Amino acid sequence: MPRRRGDTREQIREVALELFAEQGYEKTSLREIAERLGVTKAALYYHFKTKEDIVTSLFEDFKADIDELRSWAREQPVTPELRREVVRRYAEILRGAGKLIQFMQENGPAVREMKAGGDARERFRAFAEILVDKDASLPDQIRARLSLFSLNLAFVLRQEIDADDEAVHAAALEVALDLLPSD
Repeated sequence: MPRRRGDTREQIREVALELFAEQGYEKTSLREIAERLGVTKAALYYHFKTKEDIVTSLFEDFKADIDELRSWAREQPVTPELRREVVRRYAEILRGAGKLIQFMQENGPAVREMKAGGDARERFRAFAEILVDKDASLPDQIRARLSLFSLNLAFVLRQEIDADDEAVHAAALEVALDLLPSD
């Protein structure tokens, strides 16, 4: 049975992330991605013209999930429980985007150069505003942002901590919830 276009596209994205993790973004070529997949460069070009196009497609999925959560949260009355639920849901989005988060952290300089990376940072800032009032104290504003950042950082730490991914995720969520300012 032939592969559907969407399947091939998803396989390209997965293989690219694997190679980026192994070699780094800058050192990975489209030719290597095609070779790992067992397809021609022309077949790869049918789906993506550049490595940045691949990364942009990954960011688009992630951003859509974040935007959906942000839209939902903005329609809710702001309460401490809403903020806790937002952090829980954000943690689940990150869990699903683990390889992308790891890529972002390991390839910071390259990501900063990409438009998609800049968009992600802007979304993070806007998302943090849901977690704390703009008139809150500076320590509370920092706590809210650290809450989100701690979930991102867990992806780096899981390689350094002797615990399985589930345990690290649960611990990071606990820390993130504890960091939220108390209203």
